[in-house]
Amino acid sequence: MKRSPDLLRLADTVLLPGFAGTAAPDWVRRRLAGGLAGVVLFSRNVDTPAQLAALTSSLRAENPDIVIGIDEEAGEVTRLEARTGSSRPGNYALGVVDDEELTEQVARDIGRDLRRAGITIDFAPAADVNSNPDNPVIGLRAFGADPRLVARHTAAWIRGLQSTGVAACAKHFPGHGDTSVDSHHGIPRVTASREELAEVELLPFRVAIREGVRAVMTGHLLVTAYDEERPATLSPRVLTGLLRRELGFEGLIVTDGIEMAAVSGRYGLGGASAMAVAAGADAVCVGGENADEATHARIRAAIADAVTEGSLTEERLADAAARVRALAAWRVAAEPGDAVPGEIGLAAARRALRVTLRGPAGTLPLAAAPHVVELAPETNLAIDKGMPWGAGEPLAKLLPGTTVARLREEDVRGAHEPGDGVAAVVLRQAADRPLVVVVRDAHRHPWQTDLLERLLAARPDGVVVEMGLPGRTDLGAVHIATHGAARVCGQAAAEVLAGLG
Repeated sequence: MKRSPDLLRLADTVLLPGFAGTAAPDWVRRRLAGGLAGVVLFSRNVDTPAQLAALTSSLRAENPDIVIGIDEEAGEVTRLEARTGSSRPGNYALGVVDDEELTEQVARDIGRDLRRAGITIDFAPAADVNSNPDNPVIGLRAFGADPRLVARHTAAWIRGLQSTGVAACAKHFPGHGDTSVDSHHGIPRVTASREELAEVELLPFRVAIREGVRAVMTGHLLVTAYDEERPATLSPRVLTGLLRRELGFEGLIVTDGIEMAAVSGRYGLGGASAMAVAAGADAVCVGGENADEATHARIRAAIADAVTEGSLTEERLADAAARVRALAAWRVAAEPGDAVPGEIGLAAARRALRVTLRGPAGTLPLAAAPHVVELAPETNLAIDKGMPWGAGEPLAKLLPGTTVARLREEDVRGAHEPGDGVAAVVLRQAADRPLVVVVRDAHRHPWQTDLLERLLAARPDGVVVEMGLPGRTDLGAVHIATHGAARVCGQAAAEVLAGLG
């Protein structure tokens, strides 16, 4: 069988490439006109709501049935608000509040914005159960560590989003929560038994399927109970055997970014893409830095060649293409959902705060404008590096005279006198003023914990604001856990510190 135009067109139908810029490049327009069925957008494609709507309109002009996807989880993983920080907290904060109606309202609020922007599918929510607190890539993106809580809020999130006509996508199947490796860089291993997987990791996905989720995203995970050789994205046992047959999912199966090292490192972009479709995936996300026409052409050719060589049947490719088209058709039939209360995201962030006061020094509000030091860890690749976060900036607006310093690991470890020297500088800056130390996942970063303990030894009246997963809550005269680093989480913490919360 030759690489015919019809075969190449089928291959185009299952690809969701990314691209650079806030306007569609010529190659994307040409491919859409020639059969490409969809694209995936990143924060590099988003400037303003009006610009994004114009972009999706221009894409839809080339292919009215286009599928346009984006990662808008809110919280730490936002594409719509990467430049400003999210106006809605992420999943973990919603899980802490544990109000399913609130979760549904927040998701409906997100869906309303996505629909206005012309988005077809949101690659959210994360249905992972974050049972490993040292997980480097899930963490706050999960609703929590209790599978039943995660399942309930996954269902609520799906209801809220899909009520607006935007498809939801539960991820990262069959569950990325109990891992200690970031699949952007390596292959995480999930070694739980099938019985353990059924009770924990798979429960939220079962509930999501029952709720009518339109799509499921694969995780690049080696799930040894089902396949000891191939990551889930490339495994027929996981995608066809478990997800399709055992769990009965009939919607779209879409891969996580195929350029991630866990799958492309061994098989290459084209090889991994063809293997994913053969395993049961219907759409292949090609985003990241691989956003050019030559890369797209190579992957399309590799999928077509897999058919001619017999490692991928044309029937499987045609079935995948039909599921992509079905998703595009579903969006047209859906109706927008009900309105939600104004500033629902800030209201949710306020409800997610947990404040602990200890001893006579543990009082609020702050008696004067403080010195705030923010300890900024390196974030994973799912989070935009330049996204604003912290409590210092919003606090400075509420308490004029507040000063803010931000330190990274290299600032602390690279100092002439590590630890004590940096602590001494901070203590001088905070002399005769309240000291607020903002940390983020301090339990996973010894440099943060070490500096924090040095500061509190000298200033037991210090205030700690934890904007990541809460580890120790017994640090500081006042400890505030925001359960998220979204802009609204920092705002909510600042309000409490200033006596407005």
